[in-house]
Amino acid sequence: MATILDGKKIADMRMEVLKEEIEDSGLYPRLATLIVGSDPASQMYVRMKHRACEKTGIGSVGMELAADATTAQVLRTVIQLNNDTDINGILIQLPLPHQVDAACVIAAVSPEKDVDGFHPFNLGLLFSGRPRFSPCTPKGIMTLLSEYKIEVAGARAVVVGRSIDVGRPMAALLTNADATVTICHSKTKDLTGELRQADILVSAVGKAHYITREMVRPGAVVVDVGINQLNGRLVGDVDFEQVQQVASAITPVPGGVGPMTIATLMENTFRAADVRSCDTAW
Repeated sequence: MATILDGKKIADMRMEVLKEEIEDSGLYPRLATLIVGSDPASQMYVRMKHRACEKTGIGSVGMELAADATTAQVLRTVIQLNNDTDINGILIQLPLPHQVDAACVIAAVSPEKDVDGFHPFNLGLLFSGRPRFSPCTPKGIMTLLSEYKIEVAGARAVVVGRSIDVGRPMAALLTNADATVTICHSKTKDLTGELRQADILVSAVGKAHYITREMVRPGAVVVDVGINQLNGRLVGDVDFEQVQQVASAITPVPGGVGPMTIATLMENTFRAADVRSCDTAW
């Protein structure tokens, strides 16, 4: 039976350590969140991030705009937060409504406050092998693998999904850690054949139970980024009950990757405050 990669346990431990680091630093990091509209899932995620701020001693400010806000209105709020010297990190809650140009909004965030790691400048640094802020979900996965002493260097890693927020930066972080990486997607031929080569398999496709036991090489480490509803339950991309019988380690949903994402956001926010306080070049 597979080892359960308990993201909640690791995230709680890291946030306790972070709280002590913040107390010792004498700094008061502050994170601003910006949400457009009233999508219940987005509101829940924002509340979770504010609760994490409270646990770690990070101040938080919540900005809310109406669902019919224009790109120009959202940009004005972003510029306001960029210019606020009390704010160290800015998080744009995605997805944005269809009428808002998300790429334009993300690019407007100051790279020094882009604690979500989505700004093109920060993504460029990541892909060049010199990351400053990496997207929180992929970075949180790397932390989880490290905490469980899972060897990445030399491993064959397969990432399913090529999104700019998870799949591509996940592949970059694994590459930077000396894994041999394959990215699979909807046009991949012989997907099962590719997946069965993986020592480390990361799924971020957003389809409930898409990854089955037959797709997983015995002994592989399986990381499930998916969050899906199935018959009234929250499930991942991976058929957990079946895959855990062949994997050596696996993340649950919920309680796996999600908590690590939030803990990483807190760590990025503190880092942004720490670097600015020292006036240090990145």
